Amino acid sequence: MKVMIDFCVVPMSAELSISKYITACQEILTEAGLSHQLHAFGTNVEGEWDEVFAAVKTCHEKVHEMGAARISTSMRIGTRTDREQSLQDKIDSVSSKLRAH
Repeated sequence: MKVMIDFCVVPMSAELSISKYITACQEILTEAGLSHQLHAFGTNVEGEWDEVFAAVKTCHEKVHEMGAARISTSMRIGTRTDREQSLQDKIDSVSSKLRAH
């Protein structure tokens, strides 16, 4: 089943910047061959359910390996069965409506 997620991994540590952890997760998503888009407060990912959630698990494992004893992750998950839709399709749909106004 195809899935789209928006997730944000936050290591619970005393560090103010978490960019090194986010960079590691972005590399994991790229290596997994998943379509993803980084944004200011998380990452959108699309792909097959098992592959997407395997990558999320790998992100957690990597961030723990990098020294974060605790991680808090928020996630929104979307699926649909009536037709295929990509992240870009969703953006394009809103953009076209904005141009019409």
